[in-house]
Formats: sequence, C-alpha cells, structure tokens
Amino acid sequence: MRLLATTALTLAISATSAFAMGHGACAAGKTLTEDTLTIATGNPAYYPWVMNDAPESGEGFEAAVAYAIAAKMGFDADNVTWVRTSFDEAIQPGAKNFDFNMQQYSITPEREQMVDFSLPYYTSAMAVLTTQKVIDAGAEATLDGIKSLQWGAVATTTAIPMLNNVIQPDSDPLLYNDNADVNAAIMAGQIDAALYDLPTALYLSAVVVEGGALLGQFPPDQTERPDQFGLLMEDGNPLKECVDAAITELTESGELAAIEAKWLAEATGVPVIE
Repeated sequence: MRLLATTALTLAISATSAFAMGHGACAAGKTLTEDTLTIATGNPAYYPWVMNDAPESGEGFEAAVAYAIAAKMGFDADNVTWVRTSFDEAIQPGAKNFDFNMQQYSITPEREQMVDFSLPYYTSAMAVLTTQKVIDAGAEATLDGIKSLQWGAVATTTAIPMLNNVIQPDSDPLLYNDNADVNAAIMAGQIDAALYDLPTALYLSAVVVEGGALLGQFPPDQTERPDQFGLLMEDGNPLKECVDAAITELTESGELAAIEAKWLAEATGVPVIE
C-alpha cells in the first residue's frame, strides 16, 4: 500500500513537472526578458484585485491569478517581475514594457484592433451601485423596482447596452465623461444609481462613495454582454498561445474558480435582481 502511494505521488509530481516544463518550453524566447515573466498592473492597484497595492504578495484576485498563470507557464514566483502602467497608456497600440497586463480589461472588438487579449480569466456580473439613502427611500432589488431610478453612466462603457436593453429605465440616463464624475453625481444626489462590474462596485461602495451601498446584481448568465476580462498583450505577441493554454488548464482544473471564490467572496452577499 505504501509503495502504491509513493508511486502515485511520484507520478503526480512528474506530471506537474512535465506540464510546467511544457509550458516553459512554450514561453522560451517569447518573453521580454529571458527566463522572466514581466506582468503589469495599475498604479495604484486596488482591492479586491490587488491587496494593499502589493501585487508581488500574490494577494488579491488578479495578483493570485497572475502567479497561478505564471506557475502553469513554468515560472517560479522569483522569476516574476511587476511593472506599473496607467489603464489608457497600456491599451494604446505599439511596443509594451510588459509580457501581459492585468487591470480589469474588458475584451472588446474595438480594443482587439490595437492589442491582443488572452482567453477570459473572469466573467463579471454587473451590480447596481447606489447609496443607503436611496435604498432607505424604498428602492428594491427587482427589475421593476430599478426602472424608476435616475441612472448615470459613462457614454462609452459597456453599461449603456445593459441600461438600454435590459433595465430600460423610465428616464434617460445622465451621461458623464468618466467614472469619477458618475461617483460624484451619486454622492451629490444628481443620480440614484450606476452600473459597475461587481468587484469594482464593492470597492466603490466601501471606499469611494460616501454612504455607498449595493442594491443588487445581475449574474453573468443573465447579464447582457457581460464583461469578460482578459490579459492585455502587445498585438501579435507570440506568448498568447502559452497564456491561453495556462488559463485553459486553470479553468478546467477548477483552480481559477477557487481563486475567484477566495478573493471575491463578498459577491455572494449581494442580492440577485430578477
């Protein structure tokens, strides 16, 4: 019995090593720096994606996913280097100072004309960010209950199709230049609510929007055009096939779902809008 257990353990270790070696061979000669994987994140990087603005800790959803992908590609943690970029800077066409970038980039056809994306590593529910004052006034987490709210949005975001085609509010949403303006409008009482991906809404309600609260969420399978986040890479990056293979393995093994459950657990407490 002990011999069988030892043999099984040896085979498991060998299989894991073979997998990592295979992915290491895939990445050979394709990274910016030999034997090093350079990963970019925001400056700063926010909860719950990165904890305490320290991606090198591996704590936070995206930081943990980054190291899991790196491991599947054959890179130890010591062979991972982090750099910082702005969101808009990284998405522009041209040479990059990273192998891939993780900043909650939604995969869109327009962006794919300028950069490459990996397979999705996260499919986000959309959540309703509002204030406790609005909820106390009677707003309910039902489709009928949110139609009467005054909505706000950035005109270029994926929230607009959701508002127009699913929620269909009684009044036209007010449009703003950026999310900071939307958040300010919520706090000023100019609008009642806005749509964000669930983890971002959790962060905004807890840290940014004074008196902020989440009214409810639309789960990914009920969300019109749910945001799917992908690793952003330079257009034509040969590393893409290696990254996609790693994400596929993490998805099929359940490891990706386990990371999501650990770092985005707060999402389970937000009521579903039906």
